[in-house]
Formats: sequence, C-alpha cells, structure tokens
Amino acid sequence: MDFELSEDQRAFRDLAESFTKEHILPNAARWDEEKIFPKETLKKAAELGFAAIYIDEKYGGCGLGRVDALLIFEELAKGCPSTAAFLSIHNMVGWMIDHFGDDEQRARWVPGLAAMDLFGSYCLTEPGSGSDAASLRTKATREGDEYVINGTKAFVSGAGEDGSDIFVVMVRTGDDGPKGISAIIVEKGTPGMSFGAQEKKLGWHSQPTAMINFDNCRVPAANLVGGQGEGFKIAMQGLDGGRLNIGACSVGGAQFALETAIDYVKERKQFGRRIADFQATQFKLADMETELLAARLMLYNAAQKLTDKAPDATKLAAMAKRFSTDVGFRVVNEALQLHGGYGYLMDYPIERILRDLRVHQILEGTNEIMRVIAAREILRDD
Repeated sequence: MDFELSEDQRAFRDLAESFTKEHILPNAARWDEEKIFPKETLKKAAELGFAAIYIDEKYGGCGLGRVDALLIFEELAKGCPSTAAFLSIHNMVGWMIDHFGDDEQRARWVPGLAAMDLFGSYCLTEPGSGSDAASLRTKATREGDEYVINGTKAFVSGAGEDGSDIFVVMVRTGDDGPKGISAIIVEKGTPGMSFGAQEKKLGWHSQPTAMINFDNCRVPAANLVGGQGEGFKIAMQGLDGGRLNIGACSVGGAQFALETAIDYVKERKQFGRRIADFQATQFKLADMETELLAARLMLYNAAQKLTDKAPDATKLAAMAKRFSTDVGFRVVNEALQLHGGYGYLMDYPIERILRDLRVHQILEGTNEIMRVIAAREILRDD
C-alpha cells in the first residue's frame, strides 16, 4: 500500500512538530518531575484542532482520518508520550459522542471537547475486570428518567478533582456478557461520584490517574450514548483507534530517543574513537531504525483498513499495536544503553521516555490480548 503523504498531511504533521518543539519538549521534564497536568498547553493544542481530530467540522472538529491522527500523535509524543497519550484518550471520548451520540448530546458536549473547555476521559477497566472487559460489574439501574450507577472503575486517565470534566462510563444494564453493557456520560461533580487517591505510577506523570467510585450516582437517562446494550461495541470500536494512537505514541517517543542517541554516539568517544564508529553501534542503530519503520508502516496500514471498515481491521489494529509498542520500548531501551550510565540519569530525556512507554504494552488491551485477538481471527473458520 502506498503511504505517500498528501500536502495537507505534511502540513499538519509539520504543525504538530512545531507545536511539540515550542510548547511540549521544553516543559516535559518538569511536568514529569512535578506531576503537572498541563491543561493550558493542551488547550493550546486544541486551538490547532488536535483535540478534535475525528469530530465533524459542524461541531468544531477537523474531520480527519485515522492515518492523519497517527501523524499528529507521533510528533506530539516526541516531546512527551504521556501528554500525547492523554490527548488520544480525549479524542476517543469526543469521537464516541460525535459518532454514537444523538444531536442533543453532540450539541451539548462536543464543541466543548473540541475546544478543550471540557476535558474528556472514559472508564472501562475495573479492579476485577481488566483484559476480560466484558465481565465488568459496575451497574446502572434505570429508575424513571435516570440511571443509578454503583461500582468502581480503575486506572482512569484524567480522573481527579483537577482532571477531566466528563467521563464516558461503561456500565452493566443487562445480563452478563457484552450485550448487557451500555455507555453513559457522567459529569464531574455528579452526587455519588468520587475519586480515589492519585495512583503512584512508574510513568505517565503528566496526567492524573485514579479510581472512580459510584455510590448511587444518579445521571439523566438522556446521557445514555447509543442504545442500551451498545456500550461494549462502542468501547471496542474506540479501542481499535486508540490502539493505533498508542502505537504512534510509542513510535514517536522511540524515534525521539533514537535521534537523541545518534547525536550522543557521534559526540561521545571511548578508546580514542567515537562510539558511532564501532560496528556494534552501527548495527544496533540500523536495527532500531528498521524496526521503527516497520512499526510505522504497520500502523499506517491498519489505520487505512480501519478507515475503510475492512473486515480484518480489528486484527490488523491489534497486530500493529502489539508490534509498535514492543518495538518502541525496545528501541528506547537500546537508546538508553547507548548512553551508558548517562542514560539512567534524569539529566537526559531517555529514562523519562522509557518509563512512559512501558505502560503502552499494557493499556488499550495488553499485548498478550492483542495476540489473542490476532490468533482468533487467524484460526476463524469462514
């Protein structure tokens, strides 16, 4: 498949690159160290359309495609994978409401999400249901014109008093299994909704993460996104795109680490020679560049399949996510090794990228589950 970029694609890729160099990269280390959620910088990104990549132009969005999104997230992740990943999550929430919501829901929430006057997150994982998302237990019971929600969601990016404003929550409205799951919008501050303590994490320090508890939390029935029982379908379709974006964040962070390592080995001398002049170093760099290119092409291919609604899109998205996040972490680890002891210090950005990328092999479906998805499709009897 030909992935020659159009003039428009090159333009917004370059725009994302410039934004990253000016607003993200100079601040990323401080955000990480001080655990700052950079809302003002994210709002500046929204001014360029980066918070509403898929949203219809009618509601303030860009109406771009999946390949376009990968170009943007790769560039943003070169500055800070954690911040870029949150923007991916926010875009997923906007897409869910724009794509599956009704006109009233779109008019109420989508323009605010597009401008990042509202920050959005989604809630799927629970303490007892991670990879087995269909076994979630958070329950929503219909009482008149309201749903009453009880349960707990875990590892919610954007959760906290200073975090996101609206949450698309996957809840059980029917019997066990995927067909009993629905999606409901819950606004921060709704009585019965509370946040747990902030999680102490290895990486992703520029975004808050916490549990959300629902204790007889009442929300209007009008907040139901799509029909009752359609939540699992919404979540899984959202995850197809989210997996590709996380893969792009891994490739972007790893590409930055590789470029940093190249500069370092050209300057650093040992045994009277530049490290770059040793064949062992050259072979390592060649492998790193090769694997990143392969990962990038897999992501582009899967993104186009998703845009085309191809029957194998979910399989290819899972394969691309598995490969790109594994490659991304491996490349950053090699870049740290090339820096020697200096790579382990916070004076250099490599260790921050390494910590941020590690979770990409877990979230949006663990890479073990990505193999399950791919194998299931490979072995499916037609």
